[in-house]
Amino acid sequence: MSTTEVRTERIGSTLLITIDRPQARNAVNAAVAAGLAAALDELEADPGLRVGVLTGAEGTFSAGMDLKAALRGESPEAEGRGFGGLTEAELTKPLIAAVEGWAMGGGFELALGCDLIVAAEDAKFGLPEVKRGLIAAGGGVIRLPKRIPYHLAMEFLLTGEPVDGRRAGELGLVNRVTDTDDATAVALQLAEQLALNAPLALAAVKRIVRAADGVPEADAFAVQRKDMGDLKASADVREGMTAFAERRAPRWTGK
Repeated sequence: MSTTEVRTERIGSTLLITIDRPQARNAVNAAVAAGLAAALDELEADPGLRVGVLTGAEGTFSAGMDLKAALRGESPEAEGRGFGGLTEAELTKPLIAAVEGWAMGGGFELALGCDLIVAAEDAKFGLPEVKRGLIAAGGGVIRLPKRIPYHLAMEFLLTGEPVDGRRAGELGLVNRVTDTDDATAVALQLAEQLALNAPLALAAVKRIVRAADGVPEADAFAVQRKDMGDLKASADVREGMTAFAERRAPRWTGK
């Protein structure tokens, strides 16, 4: 399902989601938030889709919140989903950010809301909200200190200054650093690799990681124990073992 502001394209078992407002550097307004929410619904609802890749049109990931639209009273959030319809969404399927050009403010936060990040070496990541009297409230203040060391996260958050994709790779913020214009292609390759694995297991990994965040280990193991029980009772785990024994690729059904 595509809208004027957000395009989707099915590539094998991957849904490529593109923010398509290049004239506004793919800034997020109400229409983009609604379009991204709809695209993520499409990813979640289609059993033939295993992974999503999020990118921006014409060499820019996203400049973040559309300030002009905000001044007109538009909200860049989708109800229950957070900024851009993504930052507070709880997806069961993996989502990869493919970052070319600027990922600023809310754009950076959209990337932080994904499970993996692929970035071009000359991409730019920054959280400039403090320069505008705001804070990075779409997940930047909350998530960034969990992803990189405290002092490095605070430099992003307190100075508002950006870093390039190569530096982001050195900090451990991104999974792959690519040549210019190659981020989407590499993200799609990574998506293919993820899609080879059992969909129920991928969903369980995401669910357990979320449940384990900030809770005592005993509580996290309790959540994991239930998920492991469900996985062991699934047809897919038997298929995975059978495929290994028969030296063939598994045929997952998600059941």
